[in-house]
Amino acid sequence: MLHTLSVKQMSEKLHAGEITSVELTQHYLDRIAEFDPELNAYVTVTPELALEMAKEADVRLKNGAAGQLTGIPIAHKDIFCTDGVKTSCSSKMLDNFIAPYDAHVVTLLKKAGMPILGKTNMDEFAMGSSSESSYYGPTKNPWDLNAVPGGSSGGAAAVIAANLAPLATGTDTGGSIRQPASFCGITGIKPTYGTVSRFGIIAYASSFDQAGPMTRSAEESAWLLNAMSEFDERDSTCLEMSRPDFSANLNDSLAGLKVGVPAEYFGEGLDADVEQVVKAAIAEIEKLGATVLPVSLPNKDLAVPAYYVLAPAEASSNLSRYDGVRFGYRCAQPQDLEDLYKRSRAEGFGAEVKRRIMVGAYALSAGYYDAYYLKAQRLRRMVRDDFTQAFEQCDVIMGPVAPTPAFNLGEKTDDPTSMYLADLYTIPVNLGGFPAMSVPAGFAQGRPVGLHIVGPYFSEAKLLNIGHQFQQVTNWHQQMPEQYR
Repeated sequence: MLHTLSVKQMSEKLHAGEITSVELTQHYLDRIAEFDPELNAYVTVTPELALEMAKEADVRLKNGAAGQLTGIPIAHKDIFCTDGVKTSCSSKMLDNFIAPYDAHVVTLLKKAGMPILGKTNMDEFAMGSSSESSYYGPTKNPWDLNAVPGGSSGGAAAVIAANLAPLATGTDTGGSIRQPASFCGITGIKPTYGTVSRFGIIAYASSFDQAGPMTRSAEESAWLLNAMSEFDERDSTCLEMSRPDFSANLNDSLAGLKVGVPAEYFGEGLDADVEQVVKAAIAEIEKLGATVLPVSLPNKDLAVPAYYVLAPAEASSNLSRYDGVRFGYRCAQPQDLEDLYKRSRAEGFGAEVKRRIMVGAYALSAGYYDAYYLKAQRLRRMVRDDFTQAFEQCDVIMGPVAPTPAFNLGEKTDDPTSMYLADLYTIPVNLGGFPAMSVPAGFAQGRPVGLHIVGPYFSEAKLLNIGHQFQQVTNWHQQMPEQYR
């Protein structure tokens, strides 16, 4: 039962020669073949590539040239360009796109010797909170096949929860790592904006997008973040600074830690069972030596409307390149150039992408720029300042990741506003560019619930330390859906 091992145990067995990377990779490929048809968590599976890379990893292991993650298979969200592999962003627009190069993150993880199992399903162009807007159909939650896995990294979260990959990459624009991590009972961290290169990640909203790890435990997230974060001169927003060893302080004591709990996070709209789980998790952190104190984020409710002006505005610009001429799907037998543009975009994009492009184009149009885009930028600053002021009183902020546990498939597809509110607690973090993570904290109505931990800039190591210490005294991160054990 190789899939029940932790990544640390896998690494130890690989280095000791007790198993080979080929055996481990084939084990996961067999599980994908058996279980993925009912989950639809993978868009593309790459068995030949995976086994070829596993053979190379075994050579490195045999020659003593291997690192911690050499030989450990990984799944990439289908938003990361992967040389020679379809990179569709789960959109008809890019259904036939074979990337001619690797994203920087993919390059780094290849260097680490990690075989690529395939590409995971997601909301189209990362726009959604349920992984239902994919051109390839919705992904199901391994804990309950009637529930969504969250979005937009829902496929990545599902493959970890169902043991169809030991590690996965995700991206977080408005909560797209943390919300699916919460819904699927796994660990996910969004680093400080600029920590991980965005080169080769298909852009949705460039001032928000940030890649990060999706794993079972905080320790595994620390290992993966170590491997995927490095300065990249090809991304002008990538921070030119040294990165710490994110796993170096996992065992530090939490004595003296100041935990801020915003009253605004526990008001109207929060499911009572979710509230109970989150408060119990914070109490557990308190037992580890932390001090809990009240803080205030008075502009929390302004974050969602600001985000849904700013992110669509950036998306309308980023996605303008997909016109059927330069990039993307081209309609059949266009009558003229205008017909080609119109029908290629109308047929290539799904409903949610069209909705956000239209909102963004409207907000940026002459006469409305000051009323919408500029005002939203001011709100963004106010939300960021709330966090900055709170961090003058506390080391980290804790609360819920989402207002409810995973909702049912189809429950919110006809109500976009209701869907947007699923990211009520995660979006403010992206507006400020702060790091944040979700760790499994319990269950509500039989579905997983995550604890949201937010820190000031460059506090990833502290967040992972808190997550790891919490996971030393709880076993929520070790829970697995019965049918996928």
